[in-house]
Amino acid sequence: MRRALTGLCLLLSVVLPLGAWALNNGLGAPPGTVDRSTPYASAKGFSDAVHRGNYELAAHYLDLDFLPLARQKEEGARLARRLKYVLDHKLPLGVIANLSKEPEGDPENPRFDQIDALTVGDTVYPIRLSRVRVGPGEQVWVFSEATVRAVDPLYEEYGPLVGEVLPPVFFERPVLGLELWQWLGLVGTLVGAVLLSVVLERLTLALTGRLARWTGVTWDDALVSAGKGPLRLLYFTLLGALGTSVLLLPPTMRFLSTHLFTTLTVVSVAWFVLRFLRVTSHVVQQSVTKGTKDAVRARGLHTQLAVLRSVFEAATYIIAAALLLMQFETVRNVGVSLLASAGIAGLVIGLAAQKSISSLLAGIQLSITQPIRIGDQVVVENEFGTVEEITLTYVVVRVWDERRMVIPIAQFLDKPFQNWSKGGQSMLGPVRLLVDFSTDMDALRAELRRILENEGKALWDAKVATIVVEEVLDRTLQVRVLLSATPGDLFDLRCLVREKMMEYLRTRPQWLPTTRTESRPAVPPKAGEESGPPPPTPPRA
Repeated sequence: MRRALTGLCLLLSVVLPLGAWALNNGLGAPPGTVDRSTPYASAKGFSDAVHRGNYELAAHYLDLDFLPLARQKEEGARLARRLKYVLDHKLPLGVIANLSKEPEGDPENPRFDQIDALTVGDTVYPIRLSRVRVGPGEQVWVFSEATVRAVDPLYEEYGPLVGEVLPPVFFERPVLGLELWQWLGLVGTLVGAVLLSVVLERLTLALTGRLARWTGVTWDDALVSAGKGPLRLLYFTLLGALGTSVLLLPPTMRFLSTHLFTTLTVVSVAWFVLRFLRVTSHVVQQSVTKGTKDAVRARGLHTQLAVLRSVFEAATYIIAAALLLMQFETVRNVGVSLLASAGIAGLVIGLAAQKSISSLLAGIQLSITQPIRIGDQVVVENEFGTVEEITLTYVVVRVWDERRMVIPIAQFLDKPFQNWSKGGQSMLGPVRLLVDFSTDMDALRAELRRILENEGKALWDAKVATIVVEEVLDRTLQVRVLLSATPGDLFDLRCLVREKMMEYLRTRPQWLPTTRTESRPAVPPKAGEESGPPPPTPPRA
C-alpha cells in the first residue's frame, strides 16, 4: 500500500509542474469570482478588488510564492494595498485596456504582458503580469514575482506620505472608491483651495493695482479690476489640482477631478478674456471721446468696437467650448472623422449654416463700411428711430415711442433705408402755413427770428431760417417756413415754430385765412327787354 502511494506521488510530480502545487497556497483556494484567465481580466479584477477595499481578494492576483505560506495572507493584503497606490498614482488612465484579452497573452511574448515600467533612482521596475500553470492544462495570469517584490520600493517612492502614520481605520472600508484619509484630504483640499484662492487673489490685485497706479494710463487700472473673479477661480483650480495630486485618487475619481479642473481652467481663462475685451473697448471708447470733438467719428468708432468685440467674444466662446469638448475621447474621434472627410463635411456645414455665416460676414462688413452707426437717426420700414445696438446678426432700433425694432443686419446691406445722421449734423425741415393775402411777410420773418432766438434757441442750430410764399391758392397764400437742426431736434423745433406762429397769427386775425363773398344789386331790364334768364352762350368753335 505504501509503495502504491509513493508511486502515485512520483507520477503526479512528473505530470504536474512543481509550481502548480505552490501558487499562493497560503491564501487558500481563490473564490469563484476571481477571473485570471487573461492579462486584462486579472488586472481588471485586481483594480476592482482594491478599490472596493477587498485586499484579501486582490492578493489572489499576485504571485506570492516567494513568501512563506504563513505570511502570504497578511503580506498579500498589504502588498495589494500598496500596489494599488502605486498604480493609481503613476499609471495613466486606461492603460489596463491595452492589455491582451486572450488567454495566450501577447503573441510576441506569451510568458508575460507588461503594463508599464517605473523608475526609482537608477533602477527600472517593470509592472507586468506573468502566466503561471496551476494544474493540468490550466494557466492563470497574475502580477509577476518581480513586480510584487518591487512593490515596497515603489511605494516608498510614490506612495502616500501618511501611509505609515495614520491608524489602519483610515485605510479601511472605502466609500465610492475613496478611503477615509482620501475623503478627509479631498475636503481639506477644497476648503483650503477656496480660502487660499481668496487670499492670493487679494494679494495679487493689491500688488498689481499698486503697480498700475504708477503708470500714466487708466487701461491697466481697469484691467486689474477685471481680474477679480477669474483670478480667484484660476487660483482655486491650480490649488485644487495640486492638492488632489497627492491624494492618489483611483482612476475614476482622478478622471473626474482632472476633467473638472481642466474645465475650470478653461472657464477662468475665457472669463478673463471676455472681461479684457469689455474693459479694452470701454477704455478705447472713452479715450477717443475725450480726444475728439467729432461726434460722428466717435459714434463710428463705437460701432466698430461693438462689432469687433462681438466677433472676438464669439470666437472666445467657440474656442472655449471646443477645448471643453476635446477633453472627451468621443468628441476627439468625431473631430478626426470630420477632418478626414473635411470636403464633404465643410460643404454640408456651409450649406446648413449659410444664413448664419452670411449674417456674421454682414456684421463684419457693416462695421467696416458703416452705413449706420450706434446713435444714428434712421427711417427703416417706415419707422423713425435711433440705432441703439449693433450685433453680429441684428440691429436694435429704438423707435420714437420707445418701441424696439429688431432688424436682421443683412437688411441694412440689401434694402434701402434713410440715415438722417449720415453726411452731417444738420437737417432741413419745413413748416407750412396758410395765411391771408394781406399778410405782412416781413413781420412773419421778424417773428420767426424772435422765436428761434428765444424759445427755440436750444433746438435751432442757427444755420437756416427762411420764410417764402410757396404757392398762391384761390383763397389763401401757402407759406413755407424752412428750418435747420440736428436730426434729433428737428421734429421738436418744427412743432415749436408751428405752435408759436399760430399764436402770433391769432393776435392778428386779419392775417388768418378769410373766405370773402361779394354781392351786387340787380340791374332792372331796359324797356322792351323781357326779364328772364340770359340767353345760352354759343359753343366755341
